[in-house]
Amino acid sequence: MNNCSFPTYLTMAIFCLSIGVSAQGTATLTSAPTVVQTASKVIDAWHLAAADADFDQYFSLMTQEGVFVGTDAGEHWENKAFKSFSKPYFNAGKAWSFTSLERHIYHNDSAVWFDELLDTQMGICRGSGVLELEDGQWKIAHYVLSIAVPNDQVSKLLELKKAQDSISIMRLKGLKQ
Repeated sequence: MNNCSFPTYLTMAIFCLSIGVSAQGTATLTSAPTVVQTASKVIDAWHLAAADADFDQYFSLMTQEGVFVGTDAGEHWENKAFKSFSKPYFNAGKAWSFTSLERHIYHNDSAVWFDELLDTQMGICRGSGVLELEDGQWKIAHYVLSIAVPNDQVSKLLELKKAQDSISIMRLKGLKQ
């Protein structure tokens, strides 16, 4: 009835088993719960490294081409410049302390993006960012920090920053012409 020999069955069984093991090994990079959990751990470790003033750990969790966008209109830091700017804060043992209050993480096969509300020395802030795989590890590629402002307080804030915004707008428009 069946013309397959025992060695053929054995070969097929080993082949199927090896495919299953191989598929299990790659699932850690793409399965939803694992990616979300891993990304959350990376973000938490990154924030902790800043709070602990651990310069090397902090920047090891960013990609080589990572970008940090701060709360000031002039803060768009590429990795090398951000290291130079922040090094004195880390050396003094006082970088910054961000604790996530709420986080939303999304992903596809090649990137993770997230937003979070943070408890910081500036009050509640919002962070958002992108993680990419670099050398097989998820790392922060881009992070944007902004101060959360209650909608009913925006008019007061606009008045407070009106003069500085005018100067910044003129400078930025001058750079583009």
